[in-house]
Amino acid sequence: MQTALQKAIALILSADRELMNILGTTARMTLMSSLLALLIGVPLGILLGSARFRARQALVVLNRTLMGMPPVVCGLLFYMLFSGVGPFRHLHALFTVRLMVLAQVVLITPIVIGSMETFAAGVAPQLRETARGLLFSRGKTFALLVNECVYPIFSTYLLGFSRAIAEVGAVAMVGGAIAWKTNVMTTAIMQYTNRGNFSLGIALGIILLGVSLVVNALFSLMQWRLSR
Repeated sequence: MQTALQKAIALILSADRELMNILGTTARMTLMSSLLALLIGVPLGILLGSARFRARQALVVLNRTLMGMPPVVCGLLFYMLFSGVGPFRHLHALFTVRLMVLAQVVLITPIVIGSMETFAAGVAPQLRETARGLLFSRGKTFALLVNECVYPIFSTYLLGFSRAIAEVGAVAMVGGAIAWKTNVMTTAIMQYTNRGNFSLGIALGIILLGVSLVVNALFSLMQWRLSR
């Protein structure tokens, strides 16, 4: 185990080509999916938390159900849609990074919506009264609400980023964990550990833990700023 740890550290320090390829694929998939989920989920979450309409509670329940969707179920759905017998087989998207990103967006967006909905529901009544007193239009009221949600937006993005980088079930099914193409940190750790290549698995684990530590530290800082 000590030898494997020493080799893992050496791989990190020497910027091993295979290790860098896995990190690059992971960064591309994680950043793209978390940003897309943020762009889709933030306005929907704020609208869901601040608006008043008849089907609101049903949509909240639906979104909370999607927040708990098992990643393997999401992966199975996309595999069926884009495999050789699926309706979207002509797109040839299976076992590509772009389909991994799409699966991640489906998993992360409900989390973003739920987080923003919870915060917006708490501040919307007071802001609505203020906006009504200032004779603000609906557009200006929404802009004011978004301005109040700046810190929650950042913290929500970090939450989505941490979920994306740690995901393994869906990305393994739709990406195939193909070396030098769709292998990301989580799938590579599982793959190389099963092969007995503990040094590369440990190196990836160290980096993944380091990234998680940084993300959680930033998330805690955001929560502290919000509580002030």
